Amino acid sequence: MPRYKLTIEYDGGPFVGWQIQENGPSVQGVLARAIEAFCGEKVSVQGAGRTDAGVHALGQVGHVDLAKEWDEDTVRDAVNAHLRPHPVAIINAEWVDNSFDARFSAIRRHYLYRIANRRADLALDRGRAWRIAKPLDARAMQAAAQRLVGRHDFTTFRNVECQAKSPVKTLDQLDVNRAADDIQVLASARSFLHSQVRSMVGALALVGEGKWTADDVSVALAKRDRAACAPVAPPDGLYLAKVDYA
Repeated sequence: MPRYKLTIEYDGGPFVGWQIQENGPSVQGVLARAIEAFCGEKVSVQGAGRTDAGVHALGQVGHVDLAKEWDEDTVRDAVNAHLRPHPVAIINAEWVDNSFDARFSAIRRHYLYRIANRRADLALDRGRAWRIAKPLDARAMQAAAQRLVGRHDFTTFRNVECQAKSPVKTLDQLDVNRAADDIQVLASARSFLHSQVRSMVGALALVGEGKWTADDVSVALAKRDRAACAPVAPPDGLYLAKVDYA
């Protein structure tokens, strides 16, 4: 049975998240229906990451098994045709070995968080960035971010409903870059805890506003207590940017 690796882009605004749920439309659900409309097969698309409601993707990866061996471009174009008008698109479809698993074969996940640091309301980027009107010190945010890089117990930055077996994760990268009014936070790790990136961005935003220092971030991390976390950044600015495989 041929297995296809799908690279997927989506606007998470209309969805309850990646995973199929009873309380609304999901990215996984609309993909399954589009594939069934294309080839008549009822399938489940397995994803590299279960993004939350409102979270977007530039390079989510999924895999699906189909009974027939279709041309890769046909899979991409036909499924995309049936995805309309949902804001979901398959960027690329390729045959892979059956040992490939979108989730378990991943060696690193990269997230992007966008902050629009400006007084004016958002028009084009509404729902796709977090607008913070107060000027942010991106250099201070970058310095504080380095306190979180490495292997730590991230209980403070973990959603209470997180199902991960351990709160210990190795954060490979957490960088803050500014270009004019656009501040980008880039986070990379093999895996993340539930809401970890948004929780870390919330803390860095307080640093940028001058309400916290880098030492406050270190103290919050050391407490290993969710109550010590800063307000969590909204989902609007978060993107699953890329997933790496060996």
